[in-house]
Amino acid sequence: MAWFKRTPKDSRVDKKVKIPEGLWVKCNNCKEIIYKKEFERNLKVCPKCNYHFRISAGERLKLLSDNGSFKEMFSNIKTINPLDFADSMPYEERIRQNREKSGNDEAIICGEADVNKIKIVLCVLDFSFMGGSMGSVVGERLVRSVEHAMEKKTPLVIFSSSGGARMQEGILSLMQMAKTSAAIGKFKDDGGLYISILTDPTFGGVSASFAMLGDIIIAEPRSLIGFAGPRVIEQTIKQQLPGNFQKAEFLLEHGLIDMVVARKDIKETITRLLKLLK
Repeated sequence: MAWFKRTPKDSRVDKKVKIPEGLWVKCNNCKEIIYKKEFERNLKVCPKCNYHFRISAGERLKLLSDNGSFKEMFSNIKTINPLDFADSMPYEERIRQNREKSGNDEAIICGEADVNKIKIVLCVLDFSFMGGSMGSVVGERLVRSVEHAMEKKTPLVIFSSSGGARMQEGILSLMQMAKTSAAIGKFKDDGGLYISILTDPTFGGVSASFAMLGDIIIAEPRSLIGFAGPRVIEQTIKQQLPGNFQKAEFLLEHGLIDMVVARKDIKETITRLLKLLK
């Protein structure tokens, strides 16, 4: 005796629903699946574990500056190939590809902006352009921005996100460390206020120069900050490093930075600092 009636094979309905691509984001830290619109409303921060995803220079400009207040400077300074360098491709071709990929013409954007109606000079490094590497143009744009801030008696704010110096420019890129550090030193001697914000990741020649020279140094939560990577350090000293080594919280605990601030609070925090210290 049949206890149930089978549905004829040809009349069954396929109930599988195809989920459109691009609706969900997987967190790199907790591996949770996040609805993309919720993720973007939360400024690309995981609502489950507070992991801060990397964002572009353009997104940072919108995050910090008042609507329509940013005016770019020194975009006419362009990268060339002074060493005629080529690795797997000519340097000019690599620059062209990164321009297309990132939407920027270089790894840094500099300009004037208002933060809650307070005028500042703002520079933002973009990791999506050759790992935010510092070449001659990055150094030159940054130094000119520092000099502009000194001339206008305006606070300077720099967001760093970089793997370090740009190998395709050899010694010319390494010289930018001394060049930018000297410019920051003159700016501070002149009484200028410099706020440095470190984001994930900040390494190499950038962390060894202007990124760590701020009057106030802020970092986003869990940002990786250092000079060499942990693997290189472990191989050099033959010791196992702490689990949170080079994370923003570790640096705060050891006095290397002043505060760790969530992305949603960056604008308000900088506003308070500018009002107190300007």
